[in-house]
Amino acid sequence: MGINSESNLSANLQIGPTSGGMVRLYVEADGIEVPMDFEPDEALEIAEEIRAAAEAAKTAKKPA
Repeated sequence: MGINSESNLSANLQIGPTSGGMVRLYVEADGIEVPMDFEPDEALEIAEEIRAAAEAAKTAKKPA
């Protein structure tokens, strides 16, 4: 499955700081739990990538 593949799969996403000074993205879907920890600087880079993707998606052509 690629970034442009549609899916009916749904997931829950939680984002927050850990007690160890990391930023955790926690994804849960169909009984699978995926905790991903990032250094604060890495998390800021990810946030910038998400913002850039959102801006690009705003200007993308919508399928007819």
